[in-house]
Amino acid sequence: MLDVIDCTPGKSLLHRLNPVTKLAIAAAIITATFLAQSPFALTALLALTLAIGAYAGVARRLTGLLKVLLPIVVVMFTLQVAFTPTGEHIVAFATVDGVIGGLRACLRLVGIALPLVLMLSVTRLTDLANACVEVLHVPYRYAFTFTTALRFAPVFTREMNAIMEAQTARGVHFDTGNPFKKLALMIPVCIPLLVTSVQKTDATALAAEQRGFYLRTRASSYRRYPMTATDIAVLGCCLALVAIGFTL
Repeated sequence: MLDVIDCTPGKSLLHRLNPVTKLAIAAAIITATFLAQSPFALTALLALTLAIGAYAGVARRLTGLLKVLLPIVVVMFTLQVAFTPTGEHIVAFATVDGVIGGLRACLRLVGIALPLVLMLSVTRLTDLANACVEVLHVPYRYAFTFTTALRFAPVFTREMNAIMEAQTARGVHFDTGNPFKKLALMIPVCIPLLVTSVQKTDATALAAEQRGFYLRTRASSYRRYPMTATDIAVLGCCLALVAIGFTL
């Protein structure tokens, strides 16, 4: 099963764009999502993200993330409706302001998460780091730290699942309904995970130092990431999208 940050190969226009341009697309959609106030505008931005994902061939990954976010969305909507007493009452404790506010909050949550996953699904982390160094003049150590953190997130998730399976085989029951007992059961998981994390981090730092990490400059990459006319046009569309989000 592919991780969220794994790049899905493809030949679409989105795949061929400069990694910085892809990052700008995600940033533009997220910024427009923050600026837009109408639930209809937020829905349109979410539909735009899904449409771009379908065009790039990563729609299944986006819908999978939607399923993961669904319980959080339901809880957020319920809390927003319950704690917003203003406005005309619809039924029970639900009001018009509460429902609109809940829809706005849920759509913003999903609208922020999906563009990031979309960008990572069509961009290799190595290309993203190198393009940020070359085009945005970001120091390589910062770009490397960011991409390494993203790369290690699913690794630690798999390590945690393996530790939990090992503890379950030894008789530990993690499916208890008692929250205090469940919190106590996290100790035999967190300690091995912490030890493994330190070991992997130390090994990665040693390998990077042996490969001349501190000597890396903008000219060290053998690949170039030029901004083409298509990239400039897409960046213009990103600015227009932010402007439209500001007016909605």
